[in-house]
Amino acid sequence: MPARPLIVFDVNETLLDLQTMEPIFERIFGDKRDMRLWFANLIMYSAALTVAGCYLPFTDIGAAVMKMLADTQGIKISDADKQELKEQFSAMPPHPEVPAALRKLRGAGFRLFTLTDNLLEVQTRQLEHGGIIDQFERRFSADGVKHHKPSRQAYAYVEKELAVAPSQLCLIACHTWDTLGAVAAGWEAALIKRVGNDVLGVGPQPQIVGDDLNDVADQLIARHNPRG
Repeated sequence: MPARPLIVFDVNETLLDLQTMEPIFERIFGDKRDMRLWFANLIMYSAALTVAGCYLPFTDIGAAVMKMLADTQGIKISDADKQELKEQFSAMPPHPEVPAALRKLRGAGFRLFTLTDNLLEVQTRQLEHGGIIDQFERRFSADGVKHHKPSRQAYAYVEKELAVAPSQLCLIACHTWDTLGAVAAGWEAALIKRVGNDVLGVGPQPQIVGDDLNDVADQLIARHNPRG
């Protein structure tokens, strides 16, 4: 059977409920669906800037994307709007099944870590607010290597810091672009099919696909049988 990997979690949307951001976008843009447009563009431009060799903190890109989208619609973004976005992004609650699923994985003997595009201080506020920070042995930020996911450098940063081979790591994320990057780097990966997220039928594929973290946790435990 495959050796038990170290598990590395994406944070935004994978662990925390991004849909709680919708009221901000409904108030400003008049349509809560603009939250999805904003987040998709945030990921696209963080990746584009990384490919172009121009690293910027994730939160800075998020604010700039929000203003860009507002400019295309003739909407003015106030400083209060930007502050609200920042504060709510740090206060997203965990998905309902997440705390118990994390405890299940730890109880089965897995070691848990995080890797997010957020600045480390933003990630810390998020996980503290969500009451799950103590479930993780160590937390990593793409800021540590100045390369956003899914760049190879972001995953290599974790490999170097933990002094392990790629094959000893498993990424859990709800974004196919993230699992694609991890599998291409030689990691195992598990995809959670959160709302609006699903498998992409081309490119490197995750080894596990589940409907929520509890489902993925059960599959990981069965796959690696850590208790023998």
